[in-house]
Amino acid sequence: MKQQEKKIILDLCGGTGSWSKPYKDAGYDVRLVTLPDGDVTTYKLPDEPIYGILAAPPCTQFSFARTNAKIPRNLNEGMETVKACLNLIWEAQARYENDQQKYPPLKFWALENPFYGWLRWFIGKPAFIFDPWEFGDAYKKRTSLWGHFNEPVKTIDDMTKVMTSEQIEKHKTNSQKLPKFDYMKSKDIHPEYYKKFDRQTRRAITPKGFALAFYKANK
Repeated sequence: MKQQEKKIILDLCGGTGSWSKPYKDAGYDVRLVTLPDGDVTTYKLPDEPIYGILAAPPCTQFSFARTNAKIPRNLNEGMETVKACLNLIWEAQARYENDQQKYPPLKFWALENPFYGWLRWFIGKPAFIFDPWEFGDAYKKRTSLWGHFNEPVKTIDDMTKVMTSEQIEKHKTNSQKLPKFDYMKSKDIHPEYYKKFDRQTRRAITPKGFALAFYKANK
């Protein structure tokens, strides 16, 4: 892909940039807007056309897993970042060229958050739901996507197909069809980052299989 032809992808609240990595590897102009260097609440869209936007606002205030927090849940605070992401998406979509345009300015946009959470109270039902194991990563983390995008193709229909025999023996029970896999405590989530990041940070990293499948469906 030539320099002047590079398509801009905005990765909002992208953390390690794992969701947008397939685009970056393919030569797209990926712009990671994430703390501490980038803040979506103050970020200004570039003047150039935007090809696609990925957004993964923090789930801290929305997650059902937030049960032992010392500070009370603050949904308004959580929505500030969500609204900032959506405002950037809306601004990019509003850059249409003429009143007869049948295709949106953005090729795609998607916003991610945990399935088991309260964000749907504010923005409704998700357009797509997945678990990492459905794309080849051997752990569970039910995740929702909202947006306008082509659905990535799920390739696995049984979690045991992506687990080692050791994992199956370690996590299986007599009462569950699928092995019990406690992703809240597991070291198996993104083991390449095990020494670099804590469990909570690794849980937030977009699984490789899903990221690649999403890219293939939304080039």
